[in-house]
Amino acid sequence: MPQNTTPHHRRPHRDPRAPFVLDVRELGRQPGSIRPVRRCVPAPAGFGLDVIRVPEGAPLALELRMESVTEGVLVTGTVTTSVVGECGRCLEPVSDEFTVDVMELFAYPDSSTDATTGQDEVERIEDDYIDLEPTVRDAVVLGLPVTPLCRPDCAGLCPECGQRLDDLPPGHEHGVIDPRWAALADRGGHTSSTDDRSSPSKE
Repeated sequence: MPQNTTPHHRRPHRDPRAPFVLDVRELGRQPGSIRPVRRCVPAPAGFGLDVIRVPEGAPLALELRMESVTEGVLVTGTVTTSVVGECGRCLEPVSDEFTVDVMELFAYPDSSTDATTGQDEVERIEDDYIDLEPTVRDAVVLGLPVTPLCRPDCAGLCPECGQRLDDLPPGHEHGVIDPRWAALADRGGHTSSTDDRSSPSKE
């Protein structure tokens, strides 16, 4: 049976019209060559966590630079976008601007990095194109706070009534009934003081 000679890391051809795909031919392969990349692309679905995320279609502002190095093309820079979610303490809606750093090496197909790394260990240049979407997605998702807050000193919710403590008056508290008298309170009984419960002494 003839062996499959297609490299194990070969991926489908990239669409040069896709918003995250960049052409590296103008950069050249001379180490030290640099080309700035500035573009705004819509966020695909799934950019985020359960409690905070980039809304699908929200603009992602890419401020990057491609630099030719011996093993491939090094992409560095920042991604800025908006995020929405809910506060991890009081559950109120949260919205903010978010900026994250990006750094990724895209290996040339004939480099030693390409030859010595597995398919998922490093990104690769395919047909003179690089796809930034996996890199941007990872940077954004890993950079998001696991517990977003509406503000750093959010007091959270009252464990008794569930209302936001920041909306309640100072000293807010709930009376705690002595469990020994809870049954009487449920039946409308009167929980008197020890003196009130004492019987008059007999003459």
